[in-house]
Amino acid sequence: MRVLVVEDEYEIAQSIKEYLTKEGYTCELTSNYLNGDEKTQLSDYDCILLDITLPGGNGLDILKQLKYSKPDAAVIIISARNSLNDKVTGLELGADDYLTKPFHLSELNARIKSVIRRRNFAGSDIISFDKIAVDLKGSLVKINDKEINLTKKEYELLIYFLLNQNRIVTKEAIAERLLGEELSGGSFDFIYSHIKNLRKKLMESGAPEYIRAVYGMGYKFGKE
Repeated sequence: MRVLVVEDEYEIAQSIKEYLTKEGYTCELTSNYLNGDEKTQLSDYDCILLDITLPGGNGLDILKQLKYSKPDAAVIIISARNSLNDKVTGLELGADDYLTKPFHLSELNARIKSVIRRRNFAGSDIISFDKIAVDLKGSLVKINDKEINLTKKEYELLIYFLLNQNRIVTKEAIAERLLGEELSGGSFDFIYSHIKNLRKKLMESGAPEYIRAVYGMGYKFGKE
């Protein structure tokens, strides 16, 4: 899962990134209003952690603009302010949750997972697709009720495909998903390798060929 942290306090931002990375997220940081506004508009994230007080502006203005352009974006406000007015305003603007600093990183992680489940998987901890079952809490993948071992990148890639069933996803979108940033002029060999390995593991476990290349465009995941 891809998370953006818009937070100007360096130590807090780094501790969040370190913790979430260990939990299997792809985590990006930005520390001011302008960069936060730009990133939320140009890229898609599974969840955005947004501070209110930022150099150059108010995080609530980022939220307002984001919800206008991307109403389905998942946002958790993280703020040192414990103001009822700020909380009410943030939730009314479309934030999914509001967490007051200081907070435990384990609680933050639980809230992120809850928001992602609610937004993408109708609140369920299990994603089911044909012969595939994914336990989001345990990060476990089963084919025909038999667990298979995936690397972190293969698991992330599978979740991304499941979120985009029967849609064509470009190599660039996959690279951004797996790296957390755009691939500028680089090689896509690492994408081909991850897709090849994921496809092989799924098929060796009895799944059909769900992942298909679409010439000149990207990849499509689904049943024929």
